[in-house]
Amino acid sequence: MTGFTIAPLGRADVPRCAELERILFPDDDPWRENAFHAELDMGHHYIGAYDEQGSLIGYAGLALLGRPPDLEASVHTIAVDPAAQGAGVGTALLRALLDRADEVAAPTFLEVRTDNERAIALYRAHDFEPIGLRRRYYQPSGADAYTMARAARVSGRTA
Repeated sequence: MTGFTIAPLGRADVPRCAELERILFPDDDPWRENAFHAELDMGHHYIGAYDEQGSLIGYAGLALLGRPPDLEASVHTIAVDPAAQGAGVGTALLRALLDRADEVAAPTFLEVRTDNERAIALYRAHDFEPIGLRRRYYQPSGADAYTMARAARVSGRTA
C-alpha cells in the first residue's frame, strides 16, 4: 500500500465498517451497522482512512462528553483492515482523533485489550498511560481491558 487519506466517515461506509468489525473482532460481539448509525446520529467524530481507490481501509471514532470548558474525549473505536496494518493507518487515525480532542483541550480516555500489545504500544507512543483495569470488559470472550488516559493538550502542550 502506498497511500491513503483521512476524511469524515460517511453513512455509505457503514456496511464496510460492520464487515471489518466481523473480521477484526469475531470473538467480542462486533459492532453491527445500527451501532455505527447510532454513533453518527449522536454527532460523534468519526473518520475513515481511504486507499488510493477510495476504499475504506480503517475507521475511528471519538466522543466528546460534558460541556465546555470541562469536556472529556473518549476513543470509541479504531480499526484497520488486516491488509493495511503496519502502513501507518492506525497511527494516522489516532492522531486525527487526538487533534480533535486537542482543539477543545479535552483529556482523552480509551479501553484496550490487555493482550493487544501493538495497540498498547501505539497509545503509549502518544502519551497514554494505563489508569485502570476492567476485568472481563470484552464480551463474550471475557478479555480484560486497560483503561488508558492522555492529559488534555492545547496546541500540542499538556494543559
